[in-house]
Amino acid sequence: MAIEALSGWTTEQKHVVAASFLGWSLDAFDFFLLVFVLKDISAEFQTDISNVTLAILLTLAMRPIGAFIFGRAADRWGRRPTLMIDIALYSILEFASGFSPNLTIFIILRALYGVAMGGEWGVGASLTMESIPPHARGFVSGLLQSGYPAGYFMASIVYGVLFPYIGWRGMFMVGVIPALLVLYIRRNVPESPSFSKEAAVESGDTLTVLKSHWRLGIYAVVLMTAFNFFSHGTQDLYPTFLEVEHKLSPQAVGIIAVIYNIGAICGGILFGTLSERFGRRRCIVVAALLSLPVIPLWAFSDSPALLAVGAFLMQFTVQGAWGVIPVHLNELSPENARGTFPGFVYQLGNLLASINATLQAGIASHFGGNYGLALAAVAGLVAIVIAVLTAVGTEAKGIAFTKAKAVAA
Repeated sequence: MAIEALSGWTTEQKHVVAASFLGWSLDAFDFFLLVFVLKDISAEFQTDISNVTLAILLTLAMRPIGAFIFGRAADRWGRRPTLMIDIALYSILEFASGFSPNLTIFIILRALYGVAMGGEWGVGASLTMESIPPHARGFVSGLLQSGYPAGYFMASIVYGVLFPYIGWRGMFMVGVIPALLVLYIRRNVPESPSFSKEAAVESGDTLTVLKSHWRLGIYAVVLMTAFNFFSHGTQDLYPTFLEVEHKLSPQAVGIIAVIYNIGAICGGILFGTLSERFGRRRCIVVAALLSLPVIPLWAFSDSPALLAVGAFLMQFTVQGAWGVIPVHLNELSPENARGTFPGFVYQLGNLLASINATLQAGIASHFGGNYGLALAAVAGLVAIVIAVLTAVGTEAKGIAFTKAKAVAA
């Protein structure tokens, strides 16, 4: 199936996929550097970990603003230039985070980073899905979404190898590296074939399109809220869970993170590819429900080896479900708002789920520092919610993407 999906590609299409994959990977890399150093930041600024998790909350909460701003820019002026500006911006803000003199400045910079991070996924996904052969959408959806755990994978390596030498500030400074991707995009990546300046929607018309599809929008936002609880609820505090509850070293945590991100990459690509044959909704439901029997091994094991196995299987299923999302949302999207709709509903879901890290930290504190219980409760509940919401929804598998037409003012 994957080999068939790779047939008939042009060189330009390969560059588009590579750029979008790297853009999302490096964006996730910059985001996940934070989850490894919550304890260290709290120690330097002499505060509780739960206070530092406010930076995660605001990063996620600000992403819808970025999705809307950059999405409208992509619908008006093109996917390619918007993506370049967005990547440069989030790289600069990541770098600046390493110079924060206090927790307040750090949180402000992370909130601004959230705006830039919110723009990348929707713009990159629309550019990719509009550029590739239709028969490759499922595979590329899984590949594109696997950029998220790939970024987490890279962050875990940096943490495990470099943290003892560069500290938490140095890790954020390493986060400026994605800025180099702008040069690659400028040289090798063409504009989406579904976009033209002559046919671009006017600045006010994207809102008109979104308002006319408000029912679909509400459904998509609710679905993506559950999805974001699913991913962040199984990822953001897992390193802290390993460090605080199981007293594992940074090197051990880094190794386990590498293992479960390999599982995430494999799951995303597999279920994304399978969705081309079996349908988007069916693959999401199966992946979500498969996570349920994994929860005890993932959250309540005693040994590092069993925790690693459980984490691998959990992220295989979580990102397996996520692997279908890029293509699913782009196929459901209104034609004239594809630069805005997928990213905007995704990031609105992030906004509603942004309380996750603080919520889980609070649950753990309430039950005597039992992070395993907090992780399991959220993961189990949202897996069921995702399965139900997806089953009662709709899909538009294989729909043709055409050039955007101007909407009358």
